[in-house]
Amino acid sequence: MWIFGWKGPSGFSARSTAEEVTEGIDATGLTAIVTGATSGIGVDTTRVLALRGAHVVMAVRNVEAGKKLKESILNEIPSAKIDVMQLELSSMASVRKFASEYIASCLPLNILINNAGIMAPPFSLSPDGIELQFATNHVGHFLLTHLLLDTMKKTARESNREGRIVLVSSDGHKFAYNEGIRLDKINNEAEYNCYRAYGQSKVANILHAKELARRLKEEGVNITANSLHPGEIATNLARNNGLLNGNIYAHQCLDSIKLSMLRRVIQGAATQLYVALHPQVKGVSGEFFKDSNLSKPGTAPAQDEELAKQLWDFSMKMIKKQ
Repeated sequence: MWIFGWKGPSGFSARSTAEEVTEGIDATGLTAIVTGATSGIGVDTTRVLALRGAHVVMAVRNVEAGKKLKESILNEIPSAKIDVMQLELSSMASVRKFASEYIASCLPLNILINNAGIMAPPFSLSPDGIELQFATNHVGHFLLTHLLLDTMKKTARESNREGRIVLVSSDGHKFAYNEGIRLDKINNEAEYNCYRAYGQSKVANILHAKELARRLKEEGVNITANSLHPGEIATNLARNNGLLNGNIYAHQCLDSIKLSMLRRVIQGAATQLYVALHPQVKGVSGEFFKDSNLSKPGTAPAQDEELAKQLWDFSMKMIKKQ
């Protein structure tokens, strides 16, 4: 268990911080996009990437919040290279606009960290008519990756440096519907369960990385794609959790265990930074990481290669409709 700080083969554990797993790594010359950079583990992911010398593009819903975070990081790291761009992942139009503007900037792209996510809201549809968690956590990132892939390929080719695509999933994938992903019932409000739908979107993250990695390998492209579980982190991700809303005892209980059981954000950002930057991960693709170590998804659907292919085809159809 992570609370005992047991280290895995990588030499790191769930108690390792983002700075520890990137110690000694020089990311100068690398350009990275981080979605959801202004909250939760996105904040420290951005800060530590900048600390190690990477040029970070913060893809955020709230540009003002992005500018404030940029200012804060520059106060700590005056040499930091940070840009802020607007992105609403639940809207395909916003994703397309972001990608178009990024490509027009002629910036290279070495690292894409698909970090943003929402958890367990009441049933609602995205602007494109897709269940909101699936739209935000999977479809938005699927489209973003698809649109920026040529830029990543060009960067990898011209720089002769491995590109890395990182998809932040969760052990919450274990809560998905029994089928893993209900491709024929994505928008079925009658059978909607907020936690199972969240798990479904997290299975989708894992399978997206798996199938993307397979395709990149077939193409012989010097880009890897991996997914990960960042840990049970004390952030505002669970703000929609009905078990906590209005329950003072639940809040008091949660507050009392945060420091003892939930990882701090600086620890929660560690695994995605390990996957994005560490030399140990060079050439590793299509895998799942936990506690900055290789792991295995906890359910059969999350390891199903055929389901990964079906999800890919389903997602391609979704993004082509818009």
